[in-house]
Amino acid sequence: MTTLSGQSVSIIRGDRCLCSDLAFSVDSGELLLIEGANGSGKTSLLRGITGLLTLDTGELTLNGVPVTQIWQSFRGEIIWLSHRVGFKADLNLWENLAFEKHLRSTSNTELRSILKRLDLDQIATLPFGFLSAGQGRRAGLARLLMGAGRIWILDEPLTNLDASGQSLVQELITEHLTSKGICIAASHAPLEVDARTHRIKLG
Repeated sequence: MTTLSGQSVSIIRGDRCLCSDLAFSVDSGELLLIEGANGSGKTSLLRGITGLLTLDTGELTLNGVPVTQIWQSFRGEIIWLSHRVGFKADLNLWENLAFEKHLRSTSNTELRSILKRLDLDQIATLPFGFLSAGQGRRAGLARLLMGAGRIWILDEPLTNLDASGQSLVQELITEHLTSKGICIAASHAPLEVDARTHRIKLG
């Protein structure tokens, strides 16, 4: 069992307090859903959880240990899906993913199988810059299937996806949670996931 918890979490940006004295706990097989309007601080809270943004107050713990004491192993558990995919436009999809596969711990799933699952196998040799917004978003999902981390951090995972793409995202999240992973997602659109769900409402 893996447990990620936050205690007394506050984030202030400029003169705005985005969240104050938040407490949460999410276990293996569970979803933590962060809800709120655009600009309410959802992305900032995700960045705070990952360590990309410094919390103004509070502490995160993984299995009871402050993550500041285990930064390297904690970050090794995280797979982050943000608005920007971050792939090189002049490299094709296969080259981008193959390069990334050498940068981090990855699952044993074959890259070719991942691309087929995401319906990207037919365009894998096109320069990434030629892909549509929806195709680029699906490419970002490949990180989730490639990575070995147990904690998925997803920022608006349904953005730029059609109905079939949105269903795929929800299917992948459900599978991850069924295999005892953790998912923390910020979304203004409903996420229909068959798992125990905790909610934080911002704004």
